[in-house]
Amino acid sequence: MDFFVSTGTECAADRLAGATKLWLFLDYDGTLAEFAPTPDHVLPDPDLIGILAKLAAAARIQTAIVSGRRLEHIRRLIPVPGIILAGTYGVEVQTPEGETINRLDYGKIRPSLNQIKPDWERLILNREGFYLEDKGWSLAIHARYASEIESDRILETAGKAAARIVESGTFRLLGGHRFLELSPLLANKGRAVEYLLEKYPFPDALPVYVGDDDKDEEAFELINQEGGVSILVAKDVRRSKADLRIRTTDAVREWLKIIAN
Repeated sequence: MDFFVSTGTECAADRLAGATKLWLFLDYDGTLAEFAPTPDHVLPDPDLIGILAKLAAAARIQTAIVSGRRLEHIRRLIPVPGIILAGTYGVEVQTPEGETINRLDYGKIRPSLNQIKPDWERLILNREGFYLEDKGWSLAIHARYASEIESDRILETAGKAAARIVESGTFRLLGGHRFLELSPLLANKGRAVEYLLEKYPFPDALPVYVGDDDKDEEAFELINQEGGVSILVAKDVRRSKADLRIRTTDAVREWLKIIAN
């Protein structure tokens, strides 16, 4: 398939091209759409909604969006009936029928986040390029627009401040490019994919996961274990567990248009 560059086994592209049914898992930011100025910048994209509506109508494809965004955001971005939505890395799920499943007890998760939130707010107060996102189930500091030296220092300090909560055994810290997030252990895209595969079996379908960052690597690993195909969205070559690489979000959309028809 001309869209893809092989990064793993040579047969992955052939298996993808030859599949008669697909169980398709898609990240959102950096995969289906370019990153927004802030995570709270939520503007539905009519072109993308049209593509996903065609996928939802395709009998040979079952589709889920697995995102680090909160479910509330994903619902607004993708108002497409029939598509499964997994927010906060799979902690909260919208079923194909539109019902919500919370896979954790919010009342047991939130008090720990309330403890650390004031510390993180003070840490980034009046600092240019920093943004604190409260997802309800998790807290994230974004420093994409801060200087590299300052972002490294602030995120390291934030991680140390959250250490006592991580040591409780219920939470973990997620990293990334100028990014730090305190989230429940269940906030894991690999575990989210495992849960969805079990809850919504699609016999004889090839599982496929498409994503762009380190949080997607956990899903790549799970998909590989299930005999599926994992696809990294990245312009340049980098180390990844993915079988294939596709260069841009535009290329992802063009590929989805083809398989939806």
